[in-house]
Amino acid sequence: MIRIENISGASQEHSSTRRGFLQGMLGAGAFVLSVRWMPGELVAASEGLNPADGMSTAVLHPGVYLAIDTDGTTYVVAHRSEMGNGVRTSLPRIVADELDADWARVKVVQATGDEKYGDQDTDGSHSVVSFFVPLREAGATARLMLIRAAAQHWYVPEGECSTELHCVVHKASGRKLGYGELAAAAAKVDVPKKEELKFKPRSEWRYIGKDSAGYDLKDLCTGKGVFGQDMHMEGMLYASVLHPPVLGSTVKSVDDKATLAVAGVKQTATIETFKPPVLYQALGGVAVLADNTWAAMQGRKKLKVAWEESVHRAFNSDSYRKELEETARKPGKVVREVGNVDAAFAQGGKIIEAEYYAPLLAHASMEPPAALAIYRDGKVEVWAPTQSPVGARDAVAAAVGAKKEDVTVHVTLLGGAFGRKSFPDYAVEAAVLSKTTGKPVKVVWSREDDIKFDTYHSVSAMYMKAALGADGKPAAWLQRTVFPPIGSTFNADAVYSDAGELGLGFSDLPFAIPNHRSENGPATAHVRIGWFRSVANIYHAFAIQSFADELAHAAGKDPLEYQLQLLGPDRILPKSELPKDYENYGQPYEQYPIDTARFRRVLQMAAEKSGWGKKKQGNGFGMGLAMHRSFLTYAATVAQVQIDDAGRVQIQRVDTALDAGTVVNPEMARNQFEGAAVMGTSIAFYGEITATNGVIDQSNFDTYPVARMNTAPREIHVHIVESDAPPGGIGEPGLPAVAPAICNAVFAATGKRIRELPLSKAGLA
Repeated sequence: MIRIENISGASQEHSSTRRGFLQGMLGAGAFVLSVRWMPGELVAASEGLNPADGMSTAVLHPGVYLAIDTDGTTYVVAHRSEMGNGVRTSLPRIVADELDADWARVKVVQATGDEKYGDQDTDGSHSVVSFFVPLREAGATARLMLIRAAAQHWYVPEGECSTELHCVVHKASGRKLGYGELAAAAAKVDVPKKEELKFKPRSEWRYIGKDSAGYDLKDLCTGKGVFGQDMHMEGMLYASVLHPPVLGSTVKSVDDKATLAVAGVKQTATIETFKPPVLYQALGGVAVLADNTWAAMQGRKKLKVAWEESVHRAFNSDSYRKELEETARKPGKVVREVGNVDAAFAQGGKIIEAEYYAPLLAHASMEPPAALAIYRDGKVEVWAPTQSPVGARDAVAAAVGAKKEDVTVHVTLLGGAFGRKSFPDYAVEAAVLSKTTGKPVKVVWSREDDIKFDTYHSVSAMYMKAALGADGKPAAWLQRTVFPPIGSTFNADAVYSDAGELGLGFSDLPFAIPNHRSENGPATAHVRIGWFRSVANIYHAFAIQSFADELAHAAGKDPLEYQLQLLGPDRILPKSELPKDYENYGQPYEQYPIDTARFRRVLQMAAEKSGWGKKKQGNGFGMGLAMHRSFLTYAATVAQVQIDDAGRVQIQRVDTALDAGTVVNPEMARNQFEGAAVMGTSIAFYGEITATNGVIDQSNFDTYPVARMNTAPREIHVHIVESDAPPGGIGEPGLPAVAPAICNAVFAATGKRIRELPLSKAGLA
């Protein structure tokens, strides 16, 4: 194992299990490492210092994101969490580009949780969206300070100086000075005001818009990347927590005699069940603490716990589904209305109605939750794969009664997350148990824990109705959505969705329909509802894009042609047509309006690249398309499916076109959209969480399968629209259109209309 000395006075180690496996694949013999290593790039610095302090040896600190040392080494803080999304590459490269820094001389430092970095919640696909300008400002600030220092040194006007790769040049005299040579002098220059900064023109961008491998790629490929599950500290205890099977239940009694007899088990400890609302609190339960994970988990199996069950014991998926569907059939709260829908329906026409259902989903990220915490003298340090280090800090502080400033959260690499690790309950458990035992504690969730006690993606029932005119286009369109909202996790009484969730592909319908209305019905949550990759866009896109395909066939038109007709003439949707509380993913509508021309562009590109219309469909082969705007990015997907001899769907090819405005790293954008095609396949084919008497039925990949190599799309092609528009999201927008595209392709192949996910319930996967 790799041993790390002197982190906040405690010795730490990183498990070498994964590294040993990789070494074993490359050569024979035992694998032993005894290298002392200070984790400068992972854990901010030794002795509890934050990242900026960890760069204290550098002489130039123009701001919180950047420092330059006298040897030219440039430190850039990554203040967002890396979980395969590429933020530890894309964000620092924005700074490096504006600075004209040599990327080979840049070191990325992971930030701890601290408000000084701005929003650190790595969710909502807005890392680049929110920080593109601030990070350019950080780079431009340092560049101008270096230029001014050089100008003073040469006694020339600063206007005569410019930058090249990692140096300032005076072209008139042919002189140049490296950034390291200028760092000390630049540190004495006043930090310029924003209005003094001049951004590099797009034509001079060195890194932005160019493909780049991930900053951590080599470490990941050689087993050196450090994840939450890798953290180890000398003298620590391992904890496995038996959670209440039914949400909100409490411990009535515990018999731990057999548990304490297991070799390696040291003690048990009760964690109090949360007080509603659940927020970021621990679920509660009984922890088994041992000197190794195996002992903790074996001891947990022998626990005998009696539970005082909560009202959620009444939760059964079948009856709950009926409640949602019955609600969806009734008028709900109107969230958007254009024209007069009731009057338009009263005029007749061809009436089409359809109901759609999408179940609860679990995240099932590759790395189950884990966290290491040490509580000492009222202060806490945590190492965790968290998407929300500030949220984790605040939750830990509240749980152990510490001041926020006395809690430090170090962010490890995340082995997948998809929104689950925005909830820090596992880190809270570690901190509470460390305070209870007086020792460092590492909490490890099993895969079964991960799936049975997730913060689930919401279940949804949707009702759709349209009246088609003589031209086959809708004269009226009514849509209703009913789902337990994420808000229920933060307000136990919440049953209606807020504007944010409803704006995720529902209240922002882009179609040029003269009369349309969107309604939302109430739904009570019986499990924790949390953020999931692309959140409510998943079921909204599934219903709306499936219904649009149904209408195309009812009108006797090609689905591509019909979708283009639904968009109408190219236009910017007037803000007045949208709900007054429409949030637009937190960005100004003037900067990020809904532009139907961009919809049209990605739809036509996906169709063209896929060969739409060039192959006869039916008799087991079909093509389906869908489009969606989410997180300010426009995406369209075409899926090609073949039904095999067993009657199951095989996805031959997926083409996705995206318009995300300015794309910082196209390589990682393609990676994200390729991954979305596979994840979307998992959702379409298999994804379903159910409950019986409040207890989740699924527990591992045998009961909650995901797409494997033999069921994933055979080919995935991602096509990026060249654009100079402001950046849109990348991590999530590739997902919503995948499932409806697949389901529409199944209809084209078989004539069977899919209105319920997953396909496995219909025997098609």
